[in-house]
Amino acid sequence: MLVARLLELDAAGALTTAHVRAGAQVGGVNVRTVWRWLDAARTEGRMERRPRARLELSDQMWEMLAQAGGNVAALHRHLKAAGGEVPSLASLHRVVRRDLEAGRVLPDRAVVRRERDEQQTRQALADLALAGPQGGGAVKTSAPPRLGPEATSGLPVGESGALAGVALPAGAQLVRTSWVRAVAEAVGQAMASQGAVCVFGDPGRGKTAAVRMALHEVPPGWKVTWVPVPVRPSVAGMRRAVFDALGLAGRFPHTSALADAAVTGALGEARVLVVDEAQRLPVPCLEYLQSLWDHPGTRVTLVLCGAGSERALSRLPQLASRVVAWQEVPRLTGAEVATVVTGFHPLWRTVPAADLTWIDRSCAHGTFRTWAALTAHLQNALLTIADASIDRALLRRLFQRVAPPL
Repeated sequence: MLVARLLELDAAGALTTAHVRAGAQVGGVNVRTVWRWLDAARTEGRMERRPRARLELSDQMWEMLAQAGGNVAALHRHLKAAGGEVPSLASLHRVVRRDLEAGRVLPDRAVVRRERDEQQTRQALADLALAGPQGGGAVKTSAPPRLGPEATSGLPVGESGALAGVALPAGAQLVRTSWVRAVAEAVGQAMASQGAVCVFGDPGRGKTAAVRMALHEVPPGWKVTWVPVPVRPSVAGMRRAVFDALGLAGRFPHTSALADAAVTGALGEARVLVVDEAQRLPVPCLEYLQSLWDHPGTRVTLVLCGAGSERALSRLPQLASRVVAWQEVPRLTGAEVATVVTGFHPLWRTVPAADLTWIDRSCAHGTFRTWAALTAHLQNALLTIADASIDRALLRRLFQRVAPPL
């Protein structure tokens, strides 16, 4: 505003040194600074300060910082050792503090290391199960049939026969049980009223898979967004998780007001917001989700899923009252086991129904995740043990791998 007024005086031929001195006094700057401002306005047409380059940390740097336990000095040493242009330690501290205050969540070092180790272990097991024994030719194996996955009830399946986000053993495929249909009905009721639905039950019963199957085909005009629950969730962390899950353009805003405006704007279209592992959410995070649902400009259906999610919701009656369907996913019954597991994987189609019942009573106890783990171990055993066959002796040994120690 000051520079514009001085330019008007200059254009009229009335600009004097006294005007510049007065402008410097009003702006709290040196007289020479005002002259530089005027020169930039005349030559460049710029009447505002030249923007500074903003220092940002890449996702790889944040991962290094997490592995260092949040030690910024360790990150700085690593960057210096890697070579190239490195910001000062003070600048790194300032950027980390700025982004953490804006809602960036720094995972715990132990959690990052454990997740990396688990990923490596899963990959190693997958390599063993799929590749089979290599070299030498001394071991003869009875490999399980490698049947191509078949679509079940119109569900597209990949190489593992699974929807995105559902991990299954090789050759397995999803099965629509009566409880999957019940979950689909509950989610449909919530979408019809733009309310909330809670899908709960003990771990390993297939809650997430049931929700994914229910939401695989939604009505035209609807979108589905899965929101991961951060480690040690906070309101700032949930705000960032929702922002990232929506895939909004640009960087995460540096104030909560701007972030909320961006999120609520994206939620103006009909959308199902799925929060898995919702039992980990404290009351403030649940209140944040409720605020998104309550906002007059949003069209949100909330799906809260997880073992114990119903207990978490009981801590916030205001949100619990908005739940239009409480859907439990129970254990498989004895009558369902044979039908479900033979549809789940072709390995079990050669096992007598009496033995399937014995496996369920002895080990799986109607838990779908245990059946999936047992299937993977059985595949690996048939690939790596000479002349192996599916009998009770082999299955007893595998029980010890999937059952927790007493």
